[in-house]
Parts: sequence; structure tokens; C-alpha cells
Amino acid sequence: MNVLLIEDEQRIAEFVCAGLKEQGFRVDHCADGNTGMDYASTRTFDVILLDIMVPGRDGLSILKALRKQGSTTPVILLTARNELDDRIEGLNLGADDYLAKPFYVEELVARMLALLRRATGERQNTLSLGGLTLDRLSREVRSGSEVVELTGREFNLLEYLMRSPGRVFTRTQILEHVWGYDFDPQTNVVDVCIRRIRKKLEQTGANPIEAIRGVGYRLNKPDGSM
Repeated sequence: MNVLLIEDEQRIAEFVCAGLKEQGFRVDHCADGNTGMDYASTRTFDVILLDIMVPGRDGLSILKALRKQGSTTPVILLTARNELDDRIEGLNLGADDYLAKPFYVEELVARMLALLRRATGERQNTLSLGGLTLDRLSREVRSGSEVVELTGREFNLLEYLMRSPGRVFTRTQILEHVWGYDFDPQTNVVDVCIRRIRKKLEQTGANPIEAIRGVGYRLNKPDGSM
């Protein structure tokens, strides 16, 4: 799940980013409203976490502009406890929820997942390929009846491949999506992660991930078609 955090308080931003990344989320952080608006308008996110009081363009202005553009991305406002009028205005402008500071990351995650369930429906959050099933909300992977225990990064990589079975993804594409644009393109971290996933799947009798020499990886369809 890709999350955009627009928050200028460094301590809160670090706390939220670390907590979400530990649970396997991909987080982009902007410390000012102008950059945040640019990210929200030009990139795709599953959820936007939006502080009302940020330097540059304020949070409510960003929200209003996004809804005017037709964006339906769920938005959770991050507010101070005494900002009741701003919370009400934010909800009227199209915010989906709000969370008063300070808060627990666990509560934030629960609210994010609840929004996604309402926005996309349970069926779209389940990916299946042959006997392999991935649930994006519970973050559970099953091979047949067996649960496959994956780390957050392994889960995100497998999800990325399962969204487009039969398509070949380069190592650079996988790096950009799963690790972020600032990751060293010369690293072998993709190959290491793929090996760990394949080893875990092979223990259940499944091995749908194919290495394409000199290119990258793909997830083969059950019928063997590309």
C-alpha cells in the first residue's frame, strides 16, 4: 500500500513513517504543502495522511484542490485536539476521516484499512493465482490451505508481481516500486528478496516466480501462458 504523508513536524513524521514501514507500507513524506500538493496530483497513492497546518499551501487548501480535480483517494486529516472547526470544515470538503494528535500508529493503520475496505471492496483486495492467494487487507498469503509467512517487504514484492501475472518486471521497476527511488540500482537486494520468497513458496509446493535472465522476474500464470 502506497501512503503519502504531508506533515511538517519532524518528530511526528519520523514516528509515523517508521511505524508504517515496519508494517510493510510504502511511505512518501512531504514537509510542506506545496510539495505535498505536487506529489498528490502527479503520483498514485492508496491513502493520503494530511496535516492541516503545514507550511506553504495549507492542508484544507490541498484537500479542496484534490477533490476539485476529481481525486477520490481517501484522505485522513491529522489535527491538533483544539482544531474542531478545521476538522468539521475538512470533512465537509471531502476528507474521509480525521485523527487527533497524539495518536497510536495502530489506530492510524486500522482507520486506513477501514477506508480502503469501503473504497475498493473486499473482492478487489484479494489477489489469486492458481492456488496462491494474497489478501491486501489482512496481509496474509496462502498457498492452498497453508499460510506463507512473509516479511512486509516480501509481501509488497509478491503483491507487485501478482497484480500483473505473466508480465516481466525489471529489477529497476521492482526497486522503484518496493524500495523507493533513492535505492542504489546496483544492489542485489531484489534477487535476495526473490530467493527468500521462492524458498518459502517452494516449501508449500508452489513456485510461480520465474527469473528472466538479464531482465528481471515474472509470475507465471497457472496454465503456463505468458
